[in-house]
Amino acid sequence: MSFRLKIKYYLIHRLNYTNKTAGALISSGKLTVNGKKISENEVLNDGDELKFENEILKKASEYKYYALHKPRGVESTFNQNIKDNLSTVFPFNDEFIVAGRLDKASEGLLLISNNGKWVNSITRPERKKEKEYIVEVDKEITEVFIEKMGKGFDIGICVTQPCSIKKEGEKAFRIILTEGKNKQIRRMCKTLGFRVERLKRVRIDKFHLIDLEKVKYMEIKI
Repeated sequence: MSFRLKIKYYLIHRLNYTNKTAGALISSGKLTVNGKKISENEVLNDGDELKFENEILKKASEYKYYALHKPRGVESTFNQNIKDNLSTVFPFNDEFIVAGRLDKASEGLLLISNNGKWVNSITRPERKKEKEYIVEVDKEITEVFIEKMGKGFDIGICVTQPCSIKKEGEKAFRIILTEGKNKQIRRMCKTLGFRVERLKRVRIDKFHLIDLEKVKYMEIKI
């Protein structure tokens, strides 16, 4: 998915113009898109440059990158037809996509961008980007559990790859995956007779959840 917004929406929601001022700018004939004068509320794309006389209002490319702390109970989607979608905790949803989903019952770090190429670089399995989680289960963790989880095994939908895992407490462990099958950690635990009570993603590649201690989301530099 690429950047695609109407000019008026961009002026109001990105540049903080009032609705009246944005409308007046569009009808003034002094706005240009890629050097061409416009007088209607056209669509802006990634490669478009928007100018008012000699002032650049939008450069030719405008990619944004955000880190978000997704709470439990929120779906990792911007689909407005799905209840409790990400728009309830993240206000920019017209052109953004999620790099690395979490199921509704899980919490933690999500990366969000309008740069589809970058999102693919984070999510494609062959890139082997590390994703780190802290997991709490319903009973005491055994050495057998740690050994089997680390080596990889058949969970029905696939055979998991070897991974790094460390016991963090009587019923908690830290695990680092370079793959991301649907509900993989929950399926791994269930196969070994454990139930996940809480699952939190604390890192994706070089981005850490700890950076979001005081805010729900923040713009990041890649």
